[in-house]
Amino acid sequence: MAKQTLSVLDSTFTIHSLSEEKAIPAAVLCSDFYFIGKTHDELSLVVKEDIVIEAIESDYDWRVLEVLGPLNLSMVGIMADISAVLAAAKISIFVVSTFETDYFLVKSETLSKAVAALKKARYDVIQ
Repeated sequence: MAKQTLSVLDSTFTIHSLSEEKAIPAAVLCSDFYFIGKTHDELSLVVKEDIVIEAIESDYDWRVLEVLGPLNLSMVGIMADISAVLAAAKISIFVVSTFETDYFLVKSETLSKAVAALKKARYDVIQ
């Protein structure tokens, strides 16, 4: 029996680093899928690659594996287990979460390897 089901999103994404005082571009807020993280010294954005942003640094060509939920906040170990599977396969990740689920970003060139590792670890992956 499978542990959880993950779905590979169709789009390719970029992770941007901006200064903490930079305004969030309107194109981001109008997009149908984005993540914003802000601390006292950094603003990070995850957006579809077709959204152009002036950033301090950008890392392109990420694909997203969505853990299909909703996941209850009291559930323990899902993110840790998936991360461990991908780490064992030597796949770098960038993880973002919402109230109901987790999203694992992997570089496009490692997507097939990530999917294979997850399937071997008894996860269902929808492509």
